[in-house]
Amino acid sequence: MKLALFDCDGTLVDSAALIHAVMARTFVDFGHARPELSQTKSIIGLTLDIAIARMQGKPHVDDEAVAMTAHYKAIYPGVREEVGVDVPLFPGIEPLIEALASQDEILIGAVTGKSRRGLVHILEAHGLAPHFIVSRTADDCPSKPHPAMVTECCSETKMNPADTIVIGDAIYDMQMAKAAGATAVGVSWGYASINDLLAAGADDIAYHPTDILRHFS
Repeated sequence: MKLALFDCDGTLVDSAALIHAVMARTFVDFGHARPELSQTKSIIGLTLDIAIARMQGKPHVDDEAVAMTAHYKAIYPGVREEVGVDVPLFPGIEPLIEALASQDEILIGAVTGKSRRGLVHILEAHGLAPHFIVSRTADDCPSKPHPAMVTECCSETKMNPADTIVIGDAIYDMQMAKAAGATAVGVSWGYASINDLLAAGADDIAYHPTDILRHFS
C-alpha cells in the first residue's frame, strides 16, 4: 500500500491568477502597494496569514496580517466572480488521479494551505472529490513546512510515512515531506523553480503528471 498526498494550488490546479487578484485587492484595500505576481507566487502553499505577513517582510503574523487574512477570505468569492478567473486543472492531472484511484493498493489525499472550504470547492468542481479519502488544510494543522499535515494523514489512513509520497510545487511541500519522513516529489509545472525544489529536498522532479506514476509501480 502507498499513500499519495497532493498539494492543491500549483500542483493540481493553476490558481495563481485568482490568488493574485484577491491578494492584490486585499493589499490595496489596506493601503499597501499592489504586490507583483512573483511575490504572490512565492508564498503560495503557506497558510494565508503567514503568507501575507511574509509578503510584507514581517517575521511574525501581527494584527494587521490577521485582519488582512479575514478580508481576503471575505472578498474571495466576489473577486472570483468579478474577474471571471478560472481555476483549471493542469493538463494530465485528471487522468493521473483516475489512474491512481483505479489501483486498490493506492490511497489518495490532499495536503494544502487552502481552507477546507476552498479545497472542497476545487475537488468537487473538477469531480475529484470521491478519490480523495483523506486531507489536511490550513484549518486543521500548522502551516507548511510543519510535518503535521502529512503525519496526521498517515495516522488517519494507518500508513507509514516511508510509504507516503508527497507531490507538490513549493519548497514548503518538499520541506514538509522530508520532515515527516515521506518521499518528496516536486512538479515542474508549478510556481517554484526546479532548482529551488531540489535544494529544498526533492527526491524526484515530475516533468509531466505521468512521471508521478513511477513512484507507484
